[in-house]
Amino acid sequence: MTMDSTIAKVEDTAAAPHPLDPLTGAEIEAAARIVTESQYSTPTLKFVMIELAEPEKPATLTFDPAIPVPRRAFVSTYDKKVVYEAVVDVRAGTVDSWKSIPGKFPSYLSDAFMGIEEAVQADPRWQEAMRNRGVTDFSLTMVDPWPAGYYGPQDDYENSPWVCRPLTFVRSAPGENGYARPVEGLIVLFDLDTMSVIDIEDHGVVPLPTKPGNYTPEFMFDADNLPAFTEFRDGVKPLEIVQPDGPSFTVDGWKVTWQKWSMRVGFNPREGLTLHDITYTDRGQVRPIMYRGALSEMVVPYGDSSPMQWNKNVFDMGEVGMGFSANSLRLGCDCLGEIHYFDATLNDSNGNAVVIPNAICMHEEDYGISWKHTDFRTGDVEVRRSRRLVISMICTVGNYEYGFFWYFYNDAGIEVEVKLTGIITTGALAEGETSRYGKVVAPGMYGPNHQHFFNFRLDMNVDGPGNSVYEVDSIPEPDPELNPHHNAWITRDTLVASEAEGGRDWEHKTGRYWKVVNPNKLNGLGSPVGYKIMPKDVVPVMVQEGSVIYDRARFVQHNLWVTKYDPAERYAAGDYMYQCAEAQGLPQFIADDAPLENTDLVLWYTVGAHHVVCPEDWPVMPCHYTGFKIKPVGFFDGNPAMDLPPSAPKGCHSC
Repeated sequence: MTMDSTIAKVEDTAAAPHPLDPLTGAEIEAAARIVTESQYSTPTLKFVMIELAEPEKPATLTFDPAIPVPRRAFVSTYDKKVVYEAVVDVRAGTVDSWKSIPGKFPSYLSDAFMGIEEAVQADPRWQEAMRNRGVTDFSLTMVDPWPAGYYGPQDDYENSPWVCRPLTFVRSAPGENGYARPVEGLIVLFDLDTMSVIDIEDHGVVPLPTKPGNYTPEFMFDADNLPAFTEFRDGVKPLEIVQPDGPSFTVDGWKVTWQKWSMRVGFNPREGLTLHDITYTDRGQVRPIMYRGALSEMVVPYGDSSPMQWNKNVFDMGEVGMGFSANSLRLGCDCLGEIHYFDATLNDSNGNAVVIPNAICMHEEDYGISWKHTDFRTGDVEVRRSRRLVISMICTVGNYEYGFFWYFYNDAGIEVEVKLTGIITTGALAEGETSRYGKVVAPGMYGPNHQHFFNFRLDMNVDGPGNSVYEVDSIPEPDPELNPHHNAWITRDTLVASEAEGGRDWEHKTGRYWKVVNPNKLNGLGSPVGYKIMPKDVVPVMVQEGSVIYDRARFVQHNLWVTKYDPAERYAAGDYMYQCAEAQGLPQFIADDAPLENTDLVLWYTVGAHHVVCPEDWPVMPCHYTGFKIKPVGFFDGNPAMDLPPSAPKGCHSC
């Protein structure tokens, strides 16, 4: 749960040219300095997150370059169990607003993780518990600072300090995979304010698993390793992506244009990758589709009642920060082809600017056939190849990796995909035991049942801000007189009229999807223009009413939520959910039951990954994929990919 080791301090004096561009390093440090020199500062004040305070969305959806927009930073700080929020004008040098947020804890400080590990390793109670398990070389231990979760009222703001509950693992040798040897039954209660151990929960000694689970070349071919290999597979010949004339996209600062697409890339400590002002040029007309899109929240609830697992339900974004967790990506490994990278500039707890080089990767991919038809009478063939623009980041949060990929297609479709990999959470078992709530992946070790849920906030502006949402079901023709052959079926559109109706669920039997239309704009066939949200890999929600996670993660209870646009409503589970049991975020957003017809609205779409682990997930899990698609439905008068140029036939190596 740390920023990439390649992070370095930066000094950046360049002025940002656009109101939506992320803060530069100089602006981050200026914001911190302005707060530090203000009346609000104390010697113990720590900076949690410093990011762009995004300016108000213009009615026209575009900013007039002739009208200057102030560069303001949103600054969240923490001081002696109190969270404060500030808005700072980094050019004027003023604190424009300052307020306390009572009763809330912040997310992790970005640079506290290694300090937590060191403090736990130095604690005599922890050391004694480790000796009871036969571990005396504490340099081989790993301490992962898991967020506190919620154990009950004792974790409430009034009753508890700001805490986390670290878990311990033991490497069998320096550099080996520590997650192969979880220390079962040992949970540390840690005070993040004093950076000290409060208490130790020891639920009894379980032997450490004996088999290594290594995956790096220097260890992978050990005879005792599981799975055991003797050598790398042969026959893997080089695969190169070559664009001799360079890529088809252009980059101007943070603005990207590709074929008919245009958008602005952004980045901040909490959400990581953000996209803004997404438009498509149709026969010379620039048409807006989405004003802002980003991950809004994610949660990983575990389905195991054991003491080590039952309270694992981390909000990796809101409690840790996906931006802070972003990797520095490498060409040829994480990305292949003609790549453009964006660096990310963030803050540490002292307000210094830090940079993650190559945090965002952008490239083009061939995506097979876009369209084709063969006239079997004449033999004439017309075929066009599909291509997509890929904008992505990969985040490491403890044992797991999450890749977030936005795809833009040359048929005007958009796809959002999450790739899950890394190392599964593990638990130790006594010899010969199995787990009721998970699967054995190695001798003496299992992976618990769990799920991952990701909510994406989509600020839709389909051909302008006056939008409505319809739920579309395919049903058998309801009138028997019109269906004498019992084969006819129709689509039924149901308006989502207000926020009280805004929580919607997918229905397999009707092939349900949702469409966002602009009733003020008609296509050439007389129908409102629109885009549809197409579900993919919908999973059942196993979170149960009465569990500690049920209220904390209400956003998982519906596949889609629709709300009226409010710039203050950014996060599906609320602004501050750390050590908080109450329902926040979307349940609060819909409480006023605002009307949703022909207005500026936001879609919140939740996707899930259902993980019943298996031996093939060990020691590193192959990528698991989940996501959804956004496709035009009546937005155009015909196939928008008709103007793709034909490709010249080419030979191959064996031809």
